[in-house]
Amino acid sequence: MVKDKYFKKKKTLKIDGKLFEIDKPLIMGIVNLTPDSFYSESRFSNQESVIIAIDEMLKNGVDIIDIGAVSTRPGAIQVTEKEEISRLLPILKIIRKTFPKIIISQDTYRANVAKLCVNDFNVNIINDISAGSYDSKMFETIKELDVPYIIMHIKGYPENMQKSPEYEDVTFEIIKYFSEKIATLKLLGVNDVIIDVGFGFGKSLEHNYQLLNDLGKFKIFGLPILAGISRKSMINKVLNVSPKDALNGTTVLNTIALLNGADILRVHDVKEAVECRKIVDFYLYKDSDRNL
Repeated sequence: MVKDKYFKKKKTLKIDGKLFEIDKPLIMGIVNLTPDSFYSESRFSNQESVIIAIDEMLKNGVDIIDIGAVSTRPGAIQVTEKEEISRLLPILKIIRKTFPKIIISQDTYRANVAKLCVNDFNVNIINDISAGSYDSKMFETIKELDVPYIIMHIKGYPENMQKSPEYEDVTFEIIKYFSEKIATLKLLGVNDVIIDVGFGFGKSLEHNYQLLNDLGKFKIFGLPILAGISRKSMINKVLNVSPKDALNGTTVLNTIALLNGADILRVHDVKEAVECRKIVDFYLYKDSDRNL
């Protein structure tokens, strides 16, 4: 049943030393501090535009703000750690001054950047596209920082990940990947983990839709599942549209992701994602209130 794929039990994250209960899917709003992210409307180049964008997201019901300073779109060339930090510092400073209580997720695969963001700016979550694969110090750093850790599956690097990715069984291989990563983290004492199958990160169009269909299988880990589908090529290629025109397709796939067990939606468009969550919740749990 569809209902069995949605929330069956509550999950928690430890935020600032307190348990944060996930009693409904969370909406994570994207803020890119890069000049080359694939969706131009998510790029912010100055403090004022970032504050305006976050304020609007908060008004629309966002739960988490995810900040990234390195583009990880297909084909992206990676910037230095120094450049990543220089983009982040002034923005994080003004964000924390303006919105001291919001939950911030930092999108980085570098342990030094993660440490700086958590210790100096009270960033609450680290979102690592490489699940520790790009920086051997990341797992130990997460243990030290004691913050929730998002581990994503990626095959290769952003500059080459979409060059004919191949799997014998994409779902099985990614479950195995997470099993190994989670086991290593647990041995270190890191248990506050969120998993992200990595739509579009080293996957063909067919792989992406297979993973979307199989999303509920990842509930085997008993961990929150993040779905990052917003305006990606798995929508654009099917509809033959640009990222700018992919909002409707994004809402369709976010709906499917929620029905298949997603606990967090990472999105560019917060208002529409919140509305999507409300409708899915009503569909699943308000049967007695409907006059059909």
